[in-house]
Amino acid sequence: MTDEALARRLAKGSRAALDQAVTRFTPYVSAVAWRVLAASPATREDLEEVVADVFLALWRHAAEVEPSRVRTWLGAVAKNRAIDRLRACSPTLPLCEADVDTRPGPEEQSLQRERAARLLAAVESLEEPDRTLFLRHYYEGERLKDVARALGLNQATAKTRLHRGRKRLKQQLTEGGEEA
Repeated sequence: MTDEALARRLAKGSRAALDQAVTRFTPYVSAVAWRVLAASPATREDLEEVVADVFLALWRHAAEVEPSRVRTWLGAVAKNRAIDRLRACSPTLPLCEADVDTRPGPEEQSLQRERAARLLAAVESLEEPDRTLFLRHYYEGERLKDVARALGLNQATAKTRLHRGRKRLKQQLTEGGEEA
């Protein structure tokens, strides 16, 4: 049966024609809708709902559809329904910062681990007492005055060593292509 004959039977209210239309056009309607939804967080269920809405619209408006343009009509309706679904599913801004998931994704976590490893290697390359000063103050979280005392330095000298050490680390990491 041709698309035109199918459309004419649909216009007369034939449920068998609707079943045939669903079978014949579901792949096409799904493809059109998926092109719109693919780049969004839409789910398979969203796609199925769009397809179902398209065939419901076909059933309701079968008498208005020009028989020679049924495929074109289905494509246009599928595109529009998918766009409507995108609008309905569009992400909203969270109401407060507590609702925001700020955790990095796997790729970002991997980059962070690599950067941390390069930084630790750079710190390990520092001479004493700068290496111990950095490790105990920045990595172990000890207070600067306690670390300085343990290393036999006064606090002002320890601050100066940390400042100069940060500059060396920044230079070393930026030469290696890392953003400091």
